[in-house]
Amino acid sequence: MKIIPNLYDISHNALFFKKERIALWIAIPVLLLIAACSNQSGQKAKASELGIQTYKVLTLQPRSATLNTDYPASVQGLQNIEIRPKVDGFIEKIYVDEGSVVKKGQLLFKINAPQYEQEVRTAEAGIKTAEADVSSANLQVNKVKPLVEKDIISHYELESAQLTLKSKEAALAQAKAALENARINLGYTTITSPVAGVIGSLPYKLGSLVTSTTTEPLTTVFNTATVYAYFAMNEKQLLDFSTDSSNTTLQFKLNHLPKVSLILPNNAVYEHSGKIETVNGQINTNTGSANFRAAFVNPKGLLHSGSSATVRIPTVVKSAIVIPQNVTYQLQDKRFAYVVDNQNKIKNVVINVMDNTPGQFYVVTSGLGNGDRIIIESVSNIKDGTEIKPLEVNASSVYKDLE
Repeated sequence: MKIIPNLYDISHNALFFKKERIALWIAIPVLLLIAACSNQSGQKAKASELGIQTYKVLTLQPRSATLNTDYPASVQGLQNIEIRPKVDGFIEKIYVDEGSVVKKGQLLFKINAPQYEQEVRTAEAGIKTAEADVSSANLQVNKVKPLVEKDIISHYELESAQLTLKSKEAALAQAKAALENARINLGYTTITSPVAGVIGSLPYKLGSLVTSTTTEPLTTVFNTATVYAYFAMNEKQLLDFSTDSSNTTLQFKLNHLPKVSLILPNNAVYEHSGKIETVNGQINTNTGSANFRAAFVNPKGLLHSGSSATVRIPTVVKSAIVIPQNVTYQLQDKRFAYVVDNQNKIKNVVINVMDNTPGQFYVVTSGLGNGDRIIIESVSNIKDGTEIKPLEVNASSVYKDLE
């Protein structure tokens, strides 16, 4: 039996499936839109959280520390003695070489000057002549004296003989002085070192003609058993150094200064510490600075006259606010630090600091105090009111170089 389908049912079912399909097409975009909005809202919330940067923060407390201040210096020997000829002649011998270590009295040069040998011989001959004249005059006095006593001749003859004797004795003394002068000039042809030290350059060679008016010295002997390091402080540094609460004299401060170090050109610290001895009382008008002198022993001869170095002066501070230099920044003539308030917001604060060597620590004299929190990182361009997420750091890790 053949079944004929109901046309109404067929059309009704077709319409039902069509409506379901339309509803599905409408629902899918709506769900996608809702998901997109939800995702975008989550991303905004996450972006808002990422907008608060995390910075390392340190709570300041007074502490004691030793800070160093470096000053460029020039090194000079205790004595730099120029060796110059006092007579004219040719260099016959050179007994030392450049850089030689010599003792006091050691032979350095021999100058060939035969004219001074001749002067000695002439002076010696003159002494003999003068001695003969004195003897002759003395005989004349002895001859005349008894005749005068017997009134055979007048007293005038005796006085004349005595005056002649005195004249001959004076001539003898003059001849002896001439001999001594000739011997001194002859001695100048042999040149010795006046001090122990190191020989400098030797500009003249064997056979060179030298005179007492020669501009350049034969050599220079550098006595470097002790060396002086000369350095300068500007007017501000000198005033800070000279004035403090102790109200003591400058010389008293110099006598009680801690020992200083010498930094060599290879950045090595010289093994012997030194002492600041003097300060020039006059400020150089050209440089606006005053010169200081520090003395260092040099037993091994490591330090050479004319070399450069750096004098490092330690400064001991007690119960002071000390911060790393790299956490500050300078704008025009002012220095700033980033202070974090109780709401974790930034404030750029002007600070005043003591002068010392770059790259170390600053002693803050105003602007920061006990309990203040600062950003302990090297950052820039953080505006006032910027909120941050503080990350507290341990003070010992910050100040380990001072401990």
